[in-house]
Amino acid sequence: MSIEVAQIGRVLHIALNRPEKRNALNGALCEALVTAIDDAQQNSEIGSVLLSGNGPSFCAGMDLSETADFSAIHERLFTSIDRAAKPMIAAIQGAALAGGMGLAANAHVVVASPDAKFGLTEIRIALWPVLVFRAVSLAIGERRATEMSISGRVLTAPQATEYALVTEMADNPLARATEIAAIVAAYSPSAMSAGLTYSRAIRNLAWPDAGRLGQITRATLMSHPDFKSAVAAFLTKNQ
Repeated sequence: MSIEVAQIGRVLHIALNRPEKRNALNGALCEALVTAIDDAQQNSEIGSVLLSGNGPSFCAGMDLSETADFSAIHERLFTSIDRAAKPMIAAIQGAALAGGMGLAANAHVVVASPDAKFGLTEIRIALWPVLVFRAVSLAIGERRATEMSISGRVLTAPQATEYALVTEMADNPLARATEIAAIVAAYSPSAMSAGLTYSRAIRNLAWPDAGRLGQITRATLMSHPDFKSAVAAFLTKNQ
């Protein structure tokens, strides 16, 4: 199997499972990933998605032994963050290059090992990181994403942390990412979905429009049973 999928509590753990190929993205792996991620968004029993890679590398990028054009499925894969109603947490070790860096950029939280390496290396084979560029730009800014695209240089984990691509470093990134995934999965699904949707919606809005949407979103959240229940519990605890 190109991926391994397991549900642990409210966390869906998806592991890339081509360790002998450094989890290079072939067609079957991309199709399986998109299906698993999209299915998780529709499953009320899942509160967060944890993404990792089996073996010494997270993902070394596209499988260059395949010559077919997978642009359509890549477009869906590398825009997962723009459809996510649930938090995506990534655990990164070893190489996260090209498409691998694209996967990392599509996570809301990235935990990396000290030996992790990140790069947009497509220019080295006369390509450009076209389909991952938007997510990477969102994560680290357009100027830095462009510089990495034209240079093909590779960032160390501390450098990637400085660039805000990596949220934090850990000697055991999977254990730490699993902990974070469990914490966020326990929060209100309605609040999480509304918040992530709101964050995307205001990205290109003028301030007045964003303000109006914010008022609507906040009013909706405050009228939801999850909010009322949480406030009641808080007040009872702090009496």
